[in-house]
Amino acid sequence: MSPGTHGPIAGDSRGVLSDAHPLVLGSGSPRRREILTSIAVPHVVHKGDANEDVLPSEEADVYLARVAEAKLSDVVRTLPDALRAIARAVLVADTSVIVDGEILGKPETLEEAEAMIARLAGRTHEVHTRFCLARLDGPFAEVEHAETVVTRVTFRPLDAAQIRAYAASGEGKDKAGGYAAQGLGGALVSRIEGSYSNVVGLPACEVAVALEKLGLRGP
Repeated sequence: MSPGTHGPIAGDSRGVLSDAHPLVLGSGSPRRREILTSIAVPHVVHKGDANEDVLPSEEADVYLARVAEAKLSDVVRTLPDALRAIARAVLVADTSVIVDGEILGKPETLEEAEAMIARLAGRTHEVHTRFCLARLDGPFAEVEHAETVVTRVTFRPLDAAQIRAYAASGEGKDKAGGYAAQGLGGALVSRIEGSYSNVVGLPACEVAVALEKLGLRGP
């Protein structure tokens, strides 16, 4: 945000998101789009890129914050002028599956997918999503809310045939941890503690609350 300017306060309807003045979602994930649509947040997509490789000895929360901030910077830097002129704010998010303190990425091969599901079977792991909201003000953007939401997910025990069958479905090939709780992977999950939508890719309640506090979403 440029010096001397101020965004709308909570309850100021002039700053509420609308089709004419939408939120920019810095992600190509259709699941995140669906979640925003489900809570009636007008938005458009302009994907942000970042190096998602985990650095040596990098802890999960540090990794998530770094990647989310890098995505936000890329979105703001590359946003077309026409979109910048009408958009009110930018939302970016990054989701990771963590087990035994290790971040599980997206499996690149069938063997990696099988290994991930085998590691999660019969155990509890965590899904962390870091999201950042920044208000747009011309060429400037200031992060006004950043939050990490954690959900605990427990898989039921699985035998080798079940692990192979799910990995072979291909559903988890572009998903952190190698599974999709909203699809076939839902049959693997015996318990969720916390936000379900967080596991899918974006914590709906926490995002809605943050938008309301910033005056970007009405009651």
